Amino acid sequence: MTADWLVCANCAGRVSEGRCAVCRAELARLRQERGPWAVLGTPGALIAILLGLAAVALLVARPA
Repeated sequence: MTADWLVCANCAGRVSEGRCAVCRAELARLRQERGPWAVLGTPGALIAILLGLAAVALLVARPA
């Protein structure tokens, strides 16, 4: 989840810009909640990556 669509009630700017201390605190909280697996995006992306790896493994293991 990105904070692009969130608007700060304190400074009326986008939270993703981090204009004020409230924006920066919210950005830090969002980053902490996402955790290390956030780079993979949605669960669908994770499934697509796993299916792609399985396909490559099958092609490599296939006898000539």
